[in-house]
Amino acid sequence: MELSSLIRDVPDFPEPGVVFKDITPVLGDARAFAELIEALTAPFVDAGVAKVAGIEARGFTLAAPVAVHLDAGFIPLRKRGKLPYDTVREEYALEYGTDALEVHVDAVTEGEKVLLVDDVIATGGTAAAAIRLLRRIGAEVVGLSVFIELVFLGGAGHLDEVPLHALLKYD
Repeated sequence: MELSSLIRDVPDFPEPGVVFKDITPVLGDARAFAELIEALTAPFVDAGVAKVAGIEARGFTLAAPVAVHLDAGFIPLRKRGKLPYDTVREEYALEYGTDALEVHVDAVTEGEKVLLVDDVIATGGTAAAAIRLLRRIGAEVVGLSVFIELVFLGGAGHLDEVPLHALLKYD
């Protein structure tokens, strides 16, 4: 199946001039969704992945089934104040201001191999913060697997040598 044919362009969302790549039609098609999860997982089947981390919120939708497919645990990387136990926080810059991701302090054991999964990589700021956060708690980040890479925004250059696997690339 050609997954790109199911992606819907939504002009002027979330702000004028932006064309949002809406993946919900892919998620709503059982066969396409299964194919997407298989494709996100395939390069990491033999990587010894113990945990899969997903970035709130759309990353959860993909990371959790990838974790099941890899027989691995799932780690939610959440926005500030959303996790109930002791956390570690990593702040990162946005175009206007800052944001932060948090993870439970005990989400991994030292040296555990973790795959990071998200729907899209754009400027790379959130992914880079997620990588720093996972490393701070002892993870070995073996890769970032995403459905879409917006190449023209240069996000791959901010991943501190973590391998990027992107299924679709938009220049």
